[in-house]
Amino acid sequence: MASLLVSLSCLCAAVVGFPFRTPLDLDVTPRVTVLSSGLQGCRRFQSSAVNYSTLLLEADSERLYVGARGAVFALSASDISASSALTIEWEASSEQKRECVLKGKDNKTECFNHIRLLQRFNSTHLYMCGTHAFKPLCAYIDEKEFVMSSQPEEGRDKCPYGPTTGYTALIIDQQIYTASQYEFWSFPDIRRNSPPPSLKTEDAPTRWLNEADFVGSALVRESLGSSSGDDDKIYYFFTEKNQEQSSTYSHRRVARVARVCKGDRGGRLTLQKRWTSFLKSRLTCSLPEYDFHFNVLRSVFVMHGLTPQDTLFYGIFGLEWKNVKASAVCRFSLPEVEEAFQGPYMENQGSGSNWREYVGKIPDPRPGTCITDSLRDRGIKVSTSLPDEVLDFVRRHPLMSKQVQPVDRRPLLFRRTTDYTHMAVHMVQGLDEQMYHVLYMGTDEGWLHKAVDVKGQLHIIEEIQLFKEPQPVNNLLLSTKQMSVYASCPSGVVQLPLSNCRRYASCYDCVFARDPHCAWNGAACVDVMTQANRSALIQDIQHGRTGCEKTQYNVVQRSRSVRVGDDVLLQCELSSNLATPLWTLNGTEVQGYDLNSGFRTGTDGLLIIEAQQDQSGLYTCHAVENNIRVAVVTYNVTINLDLPPSPPVKPTHSLFATLPAPSQGLSSESSSSEGPQKPLLLLSPKNMEAVYLSLITVLGALCVVLAVVLVYVGFCLRVGQRGKYSLRAAAAAHPSSKRSRKQHRNSSNMELKTVSSHCNGNGFCNGVSKRHNADIQDDGFLHIVPGEGHTSPNKEPPPPAPPLPPTSQFPSPECDFPNGLSATLPSVLRRMNGNSYVLLRQSDSENTSPLCYPFADELNKILEKRKHTLLLPRPDESSV
Repeated sequence: MASLLVSLSCLCAAVVGFPFRTPLDLDVTPRVTVLSSGLQGCRRFQSSAVNYSTLLLEADSERLYVGARGAVFALSASDISASSALTIEWEASSEQKRECVLKGKDNKTECFNHIRLLQRFNSTHLYMCGTHAFKPLCAYIDEKEFVMSSQPEEGRDKCPYGPTTGYTALIIDQQIYTASQYEFWSFPDIRRNSPPPSLKTEDAPTRWLNEADFVGSALVRESLGSSSGDDDKIYYFFTEKNQEQSSTYSHRRVARVARVCKGDRGGRLTLQKRWTSFLKSRLTCSLPEYDFHFNVLRSVFVMHGLTPQDTLFYGIFGLEWKNVKASAVCRFSLPEVEEAFQGPYMENQGSGSNWREYVGKIPDPRPGTCITDSLRDRGIKVSTSLPDEVLDFVRRHPLMSKQVQPVDRRPLLFRRTTDYTHMAVHMVQGLDEQMYHVLYMGTDEGWLHKAVDVKGQLHIIEEIQLFKEPQPVNNLLLSTKQMSVYASCPSGVVQLPLSNCRRYASCYDCVFARDPHCAWNGAACVDVMTQANRSALIQDIQHGRTGCEKTQYNVVQRSRSVRVGDDVLLQCELSSNLATPLWTLNGTEVQGYDLNSGFRTGTDGLLIIEAQQDQSGLYTCHAVENNIRVAVVTYNVTINLDLPPSPPVKPTHSLFATLPAPSQGLSSESSSSEGPQKPLLLLSPKNMEAVYLSLITVLGALCVVLAVVLVYVGFCLRVGQRGKYSLRAAAAAHPSSKRSRKQHRNSSNMELKTVSSHCNGNGFCNGVSKRHNADIQDDGFLHIVPGEGHTSPNKEPPPPAPPLPPTSQFPSPECDFPNGLSATLPSVLRRMNGNSYVLLRQSDSENTSPLCYPFADELNKILEKRKHTLLLPRPDESSV
């Protein structure tokens, strides 16, 4: 029954999309999306190694040390792609790998030497530890020569056995502090390994850590400027099994922060070789009003301030359910953490997990505190001098009752479709003299989000695709000296500039970004740090809208000439995901949501339906963002009553006459109204009707059997076309006069025309290749005629279509239709729920070129590329 309930809840979550209501003010959309192909100033490092997970940045030596599987690299921090990279290869032996396989471990992932620890040990050496095929080893590295300076030593007390086990480590004053589950049969532990005395956490009679999964640790020098002679402290962040199970605590796992004192030496008899200062408390990151509770801590970043009390802890939180993607970012302050450790204790009043707040007497000195001047005055100078009563209380009361609340009492950010993995933060001073926190957050699919904290809420400036293939971001580092952010992934390391202000082409685009690094100087968007004179710069981080009222900007201008009755698509691409399009005709807003208005508006353009002469005029597409309307592109549209006069043709005995190409009667650029002439339509519908009636009469009189055969063949062709889209029939049914248009509309056959001058980067106009269609200068069209349409019983059947030109007129087609036309699906669909016209192709398998991909494969590729694009909150019902 339990498994059935879980399955039903998962099914409901998948159907509904998310089991809770969404806080719209926190579910922030990145303003700009930058694909990997459009990265500027990007440098990469890749080698034969994989799993680049450990980073160490040395600002003085300008080196970036990278730990991977079986190797350690020393790269230039200014340019990681430079050829001056140094390498230490350190892989497990074949014998060790065989022993690892015999232990039942994976010989493709686990039975290798994954570098888990890489930090500075002293002024001349680095220290590293690796899993070494489930037999951890550690070694020293001579920084100058970049070689291992000694034989590897035992590392099972300093490094976990597996490459994915939760782990954190610090080397402080040549002492190694680590936290992990070191062996697969042992309990999680926080240890100080060397030099002696070594310390660890307690596991009896009260277990201090319960299936803990560590994500980070930090040293806070609280002894600096302390009036009480306080000690430095080390804070650990992890997720563990919940110990406070009750009617109000239903979560299986909770996020924790623990603390130990750097000067702790353990107890004399009680808690010998154990921490005497260990305390832990719960970190809460939730939205009770929406019933959101983020209990899994994924990553933490410690931001040190001018004083220890200014220290901030940024945490990335997730949900317990692995099948639901969601992330939240919460911020905690050191004073709030200390307040929790000074509050009441929790007590386990049974053999189970029934923890309640302790209300009894608390021994003196207060259990879990560090050695201070007041204790030294009482003769307690080290932890081994603490009374046994105090140490016994510490052993049984490691958990605090008070929870640590976020500084803002709610998350800074909530993302319901993103799993953040790591984060880095730094402070930037804006032109308004305020300090802003800029966050860089990596995702599980290889994207980097840059955000700025404005009044307790994050604005995501941009999302950057680091790799084409989705892969998680393993680590992030920032360098203000190099003005770079470094991101490590399984396949390599990426170096990006902290900002790329040149991406913003106008003043409004620069101001809307709200990037503290960027400002408008009157001609371009520039990096503030590079400007000596900042008095004339324009920047508005607080609101992202003011300062550009008097600036000039260029608006793209285009002209269109179309025929009455045709459909016209005016394209408008917006660079910002937060902007919405607004169309005006001669300064008046176009209402494109009424079916009788003659217009349809979408995220990619404006569609004029069956254009009339009174719809001629100046169309302008505006981008509306932050309640500011900015013109993007204008179209001077001219709608003509008739086609341009056809050039004279020589008399011919053929049944066909030369008429202008279809592109002349459809929308086109003003500079391309003429095209090649092709024999496509009959000379006159009235004359052709008489000719065909005469031919049918003669054939019927000559041979009745032939008439029966023709009827049979016609029936077979109609059945064969059922449910298919016929480009040949559509071309033949194209109306060339008022009378034929009327007959066409009275028929039950439906016709869909698509007209667009928008061309993507691959040289295709709305899916139709320009280079393959010499007769279409700027626009493509598609007629969709369902095969099962029936003619009116009072009308004669329409004449059969003449054959189209052979395919040899279209050189080197990539994908040929049976009728010789060539079409390709668009390479990028920015938003599929707008009024975008897409040419879809259906044909028989025997007519498909071997160079073409199946239709389903092409569509799947498009949908995969569209995974990270924005969905409109209200889909358009007219979407194609």
